Amino acid sequence: MTLAAHLRFPKVPLSNGLQIPILGLGTSHDGGFSHDAIVYALTECGVCHIDTAKRYGCEEKLGKAIIESGIPRSDLWVTNKLWPGDYGYKAAKKACLDSCSQMRLHYFDLYLMHWPESLQSCNCSNREMRAETWRALEELYKEGVCRAIGVSNFQVHHLEELKEDCSVVPHVNQVEYHPFQQSNQLMGYCRREGIVFEGYSPLAKGQVLRNPTVLQIAEKYGHTPAQICIRWSIQNGVVTIPKSTKKKRIRENCQVFGFQLEESDMATLGSLHDGRHVTWDSTHVE
Repeated sequence: MTLAAHLRFPKVPLSNGLQIPILGLGTSHDGGFSHDAIVYALTECGVCHIDTAKRYGCEEKLGKAIIESGIPRSDLWVTNKLWPGDYGYKAAKKACLDSCSQMRLHYFDLYLMHWPESLQSCNCSNREMRAETWRALEELYKEGVCRAIGVSNFQVHHLEELKEDCSVVPHVNQVEYHPFQQSNQLMGYCRREGIVFEGYSPLAKGQVLRNPTVLQIAEKYGHTPAQICIRWSIQNGVVTIPKSTKKKRIRENCQVFGFQLEESDMATLGSLHDGRHVTWDSTHVE
């Protein structure tokens, strides 16, 4: 029997009533996509949540893998992201529709602004550009092209400004999240505002896998260090999207729902925060 035959991932409710699977599979550029791995994840591992972005350059290939999997569109959750080079009202709407076309999809379940700073040349502030771009996403949301809309790498001050400037509060904020980078203040803000907190790079690009504390806890539970870190993230209520192109790792990363970490071990992992970023740091963006 395949893992998919008996595994159903828990879901987290969004403020608009939709439910996002708490575990997904991320993709990336620079070798971060594998057709066979995507099909395997969807058909053999129970994965129904795929995260991608225009920036990753794999939209067309990912769309083909989704079709090949044979999984009904209604059973999938597909997240895509708007690159900052496409910010601005008209550019954002066009980019979203172009991404839908590239992936041969009629809609995205979630569409995110990828970064709080624009790459467009304009005589306006970052705040003004974010607001103009967000209005395009609000329209795409109302039109049903995007079933939910959100942001990625936004800090509290970015979210506060967006709330003042626009009418729809982001449904999701996707940021770097792992034992070394926990953003607890940002997480608290998001939860108070009804914004689902989603974490990428849960393994800190492999750095946590060599940590002695993580290794000790992994040995205690008889699970891999990766499973411990993904379980810790999920147990904190964070929507978690590990990336892998290896079938064995994808299967391993999905096997995190049959055990629970003790409170003491959750706290120990929580104490590993040292503020390091393994990806972009948006705290400096105005």
